[in-house]
Amino acid sequence: MAYFVPNIGISPWWVALIVGAILYFIYALVKPVIKILTLPINLITLGLFSFALNLLFFWLPSYIIKGFHIETWKALIIGAIVASLANWVADKVLKAD
Repeated sequence: MAYFVPNIGISPWWVALIVGAILYFIYALVKPVIKILTLPINLITLGLFSFALNLLFFWLPSYIIKGFHIETWKALIIGAIVASLANWVADKVLKAD
């Protein structure tokens, strides 16, 4: 992701593996539970709160892991969109029974 989105940095290469594992964990296990718990807010905002959750879930690993940093809000927004789209595509490909 750091190669495609400017202002997102990953210093050693193995940090990318850790960030990928944490993002997978967040998108696979945490996000569905949080989306159910925040369903009333999501309905009131017509789905815009879901975008705020995606930003939070993408920002969280950069706060926890040293070596992965997001420098600007623009990079956070673009990175969250790219990560969500990649997760959606991977989900569709892997569940194509």
